[in-house]
Amino acid sequence: MLTTVEVPPLGEQKQTETLLNFWYVAPGERVEEGDDLAELVTDKAAFNLPAPRAGTVKRLLVEEGAKVKAGDKLVELEFAD
Repeated sequence: MLTTVEVPPLGEQKQTETLLNFWYVAPGERVEEGDDLAELVTDKAAFNLPAPRAGTVKRLLVEEGAKVKAGDKLVELEFAD
């Protein structure tokens, strides 16, 4: 099953911008649930985006350094079931 991981809501305060700072993974790489996929940076903090389940990274949809917002699609993961 193929699924897309999106930028989560980043809190109630308005963010001026969110940056996809860098990827921890590459296409074809296997990840476990909770593994870090990417680092996102807002004007207030940096945080890591975890994998929702174990699977394989199929495609990165956003380049490092890109500005993103809640709901933007970041990466496609393929799960066994």
